[in-house]
Amino acid sequence: MKIPYHIPSLAKPQTQYQIHVDNSDLPFPHSCLPHPIHPALRYSPLEFADLPSSPIIPTPLESTPFTFVDNLRKLAYLAVKLSEADEFAVDLEHNSFRSYLGITCLMQFSTRTEDFVVDTFRLRDHIGPYLREYFVDPTKRKVMHGASNDVLWLQRDFGIYICNLFDTMQASKELELDRNSLEFLLRYYCGVTANKEYQTSDWRIRPLPYKMVKYAREDTHYLLYMQDLMLNQLLDSRDDFGYRFAKVFIQSYEVCVQMYEKPVFSNLTSYLHLHGLAEANLDAKQLGVVAVLYRWRDQVARKEDESTGYVLPNKLLLEIARRLPMNKTELLDITGHDKEYVAKSVDMLVKLVRYFVENDSASATFEVVAELLRQKMDVSEIAQTILLNQKRVQDHQNSYIRDHQRRLIMPNSVCAKY
Repeated sequence: MKIPYHIPSLAKPQTQYQIHVDNSDLPFPHSCLPHPIHPALRYSPLEFADLPSSPIIPTPLESTPFTFVDNLRKLAYLAVKLSEADEFAVDLEHNSFRSYLGITCLMQFSTRTEDFVVDTFRLRDHIGPYLREYFVDPTKRKVMHGASNDVLWLQRDFGIYICNLFDTMQASKELELDRNSLEFLLRYYCGVTANKEYQTSDWRIRPLPYKMVKYAREDTHYLLYMQDLMLNQLLDSRDDFGYRFAKVFIQSYEVCVQMYEKPVFSNLTSYLHLHGLAEANLDAKQLGVVAVLYRWRDQVARKEDESTGYVLPNKLLLEIARRLPMNKTELLDITGHDKEYVAKSVDMLVKLVRYFVENDSASATFEVVAELLRQKMDVSEIAQTILLNQKRVQDHQNSYIRDHQRRLIMPNSVCAKY
């Protein structure tokens, strides 16, 4: 049975498992580090570039010992196995639709002899304390595929930082394979056809169906073997003096040392990054509506711990701005009646739209932006222009205030000269 991307009837794990999240604009604290510096930066990437040994063929999935880790006893057992391993494969399953920052739903591990799938909802507060030391241990190689997001999610949800990463996606790029997806690599190196219909499933579902668990295991079960084959291929060239081999470790290192940062909202510029805005050809009034709806959507998403796309999808936000609905019926004709946060705030949203339609002065500040968008200026450049102009205005105001204060404290005789 195919599991959809979103199952509306599922209870939110944040509520069910009492998972605390901080959706504020405050910087992410990285409180598990003594200093806000990634621990891998203490090492050179080539310190992790050990020469490969002969590839070790993995045992069939069906005959490999497997543990579904959903309690502390099993988590402690996993910790022992990682402590004994020189290398292990890792992957995460994630949901970003029903959480503002996103939430890790599952964590998979494979050693050379065992597979593990961890329920990260039940054990969220314990995963870091139990497993953190093995991820940061530079003597243990962590093998992942396409780890750019995973390394950030590990930091955000568990305070876990990785030293010594080999990313098979970076290796596949350097080997110039036809495709870089894990699905392709499984078929190319292992003759395994993965059921990728579960790639976009709602991984919040509990209990997990057998086929989803099997899919999750496949994501890590073959990674160590693929690493063996790729490392030998990278060294097989006779004319690059190990350049490609070293480059993959450098690229994996660059993925590894990223530091998680929370999204920061700017009233002045954040709306400019709305997908589709640059092509929408909106006037100043419509841009004002985009900006105010974008801000409302972000505030609601942070408060309710929802994605902005769940609160109000980008396409619908732009459509409201295009059509400028002047009453509740017109607005709900655009959004439908199934957007719960829109339905709760529909009267206020109509008032916001009407404000920009009926007040030319409210949209005046968006005239310049509308013109720059018509000129096809890149939105990043527009944002930079707005921020520079704001800084000039602020500097001018500060200069005026300082001058005014200086005049107040001057003797009258000195002031008279001015």
